[in-house]
Formats: sequence, C-alpha cells, structure tokens
Amino acid sequence: MEKNWVTEGYAAPNKKTYPWQWLWDSSFHALIWNELGKPERAQQELKEIFRPQFDSGCVPHINYVRDPDFHSDLWGRKGGSSITQPPMYGHAISQLSQTGNCPPQEVLSAATAGLSFLFNQRARHESGLVLLCHPWESGADDSSRWDYFCSGGFNVDRWRKEKNQLVQTIEKSKDGSPIRNPDFLVASIGFNALLAFNAFELASVTGDESMLHSAQEIVNAINQRWDDSYLTWIDAGNHESSSGKCRTLDALLPLLVIDKGQISKEVLKVLSSHDAYNAQYGLRGVHQSEPTFDPTKYWRGPVWPQLAYLITYAIARFDTSLAEEIAIQVAEGAYVSGFAEYWHPDTGEGQGAIPQSWAGLSLVSAKRLSN
Repeated sequence: MEKNWVTEGYAAPNKKTYPWQWLWDSSFHALIWNELGKPERAQQELKEIFRPQFDSGCVPHINYVRDPDFHSDLWGRKGGSSITQPPMYGHAISQLSQTGNCPPQEVLSAATAGLSFLFNQRARHESGLVLLCHPWESGADDSSRWDYFCSGGFNVDRWRKEKNQLVQTIEKSKDGSPIRNPDFLVASIGFNALLAFNAFELASVTGDESMLHSAQEIVNAINQRWDDSYLTWIDAGNHESSSGKCRTLDALLPLLVIDKGQISKEVLKVLSSHDAYNAQYGLRGVHQSEPTFDPTKYWRGPVWPQLAYLITYAIARFDTSLAEEIAIQVAEGAYVSGFAEYWHPDTGEGQGAIPQSWAGLSLVSAKRLSN
C-alpha cells in the first residue's frame, strides 16, 4: 500500500500498470488502510474518489487528477471518465464508521448523491434492475457474461475494439452523465447486488429511509432472477438467454442481500464445492464446468481478491466456518502470488499487475473472521 501511494492522495492499484484512481479499488483500499491503523489514509482515498463527480451525482470510475487531460478524447470530458463502477464507497463508509472513523458530511453527501443517481436517473430494464452502460461499469471487463456482445465469438482483440466502440454509443444526460446504452442492454446481477448492498450499508450510517426503500426494490427484482437448473442468478437484457446465464462468481453476489432460505443454502453448497468454485487458493471466478472457464485468462476463471472478499463477507452471514476456511485459502493465494491483481486458483501463480493494492483485502478478511 505504501509503495503504491501517490501524493495526490490515493494508493494507485499499481503505479506502473494502473497509475490512476479507480472507484472501487480505492473503496477497497480504504478498508485496508483502516485495518492497518491508518484511518487518515482511508479518509483521504474516499474523499478523492468524488473529485470528478458529475453534478448529477454520478461518480466516474476513473479519477485522472494526476493528468486531467489524459483520455479526455475518449470520455469527452477532463479529469475523469464518463462511466461509473460498482459503488463500493457505501460499504467503505459503513466499515469506517463502525471503527469510529466516520467520514465527514461532505463525503456522506457525495456518496448519497452517487447512489441516488443510479437509483433515480440511470435507465432500468423492465425487470426493475438498473442497466449498465458499458462492460467496464461492472468491473468485470472480459466476463463470460458479455460474450453475446462480441460479434463472432469472444476474442480478446475483437472485444477490446468493441469495448472502445461501446463508449461512443452511451446515451448521456445534459451534464454528460451516462444514462443508457442501446448497444449494451445489460442489467447485471452482480452490479445490482452491489448497488443494493452499498445502499443498505450507507443508509446504516445516514438513516436514509428512501435509500433503504430503493435498495429493497432492487433486491425484490433480483429475487426473480434465480434459476434452479443453473444454480445461479441470471442477468436481464439481450443476453439473458445465452451468455447472461454463464455461471460466474460475481453472479452469486446477491448472497450479500438476500434473506436466509433454500436459495442461500444452494449457493453455499456450490461455493464450497471443489468441482465448482472452491479451489486451493480461493474461489474461481467462473464455475469450473463452464466451457469458458480458463484459470489463466483475464476475468475468465482466476481468483480475484475483491470478489473473494465480497463473497466471503456474504458467506459469513450464513456460515462463519465456511467463510473463515475460504478466507484463509484466499490469503494463502495472495501470499503465494506475490499479492497479484489476480491469480491461478489451483497453483497460486500471480497474474496481471504484481503487486496490486487490493490484494491486501485477503488479509482484512482473514483477520476479521479469525477474531
């Protein structure tokens, strides 16, 4: 974390590969700083997230404070991107508050505005779920769930071009905030689960009843998307009858917000199965039986520490022993990988940027569950 700290007030995910500030990365970094006994760093990271916030409340997924002109031709604005990312700042604020380090009112207000934008201004699918405007907004750039939108079948180079093109088809509000993308009609289960979760978390600090109501509406919509035959939640959108059914780990994030019941038992069973997601060094990002599963490919099967953190946090609501077991596996994977961006689930071989700041989440989970 110290190695990746920059003077502008945040820990870069990796100074060489990812020098900018990413929304959900910094939200996770705040948790790590807080666990390290440096709440002032946590507060600084959170505050900086909202620097490029739109007047609408939309929080950009990248803050270019180090070079405001960077990629302005792609996004059509300076200082930040024109799409968002999972709003993990709600959870970060809740966690900091529980340790007596509640962020100042300006941060609480900015966070409320960010979530309110998604609830009230972002377009919705007829299912009631909030739509994405771009695959980057999910955080899972090359997820198997988006394969429907890659003409000719998934290919890294083709998909890279498609992602750049999808930026151009986003429909925006008057201030440039992303509202809808007719070429990427996707209501991601993972993103909506994180939206509801972070709204519940923020409302636990602010007492915002309207936010609680909005979050529960999303949960009600999620509940309608469970599929008993696939043992997963299915996205809504143009891809729902094809790649939207792919069994990915992020599609089990509703475990964060659903009530106890038969579905939660089924999810815990598949998460604990070594034939499905459970591996020696954490949780596979894609179900092992999926044709698209590849433990060496970006978002196609490796362990991702931020997803492992979230799923472990969710499991702890129902089974603390299983959560602790998985948390230890992930922590071992982080160590073996050199605290990598992501790693091979069976060998622990580090992949992506090494070291990556959010790999420290594995230690936060292990410590929390061992106490």
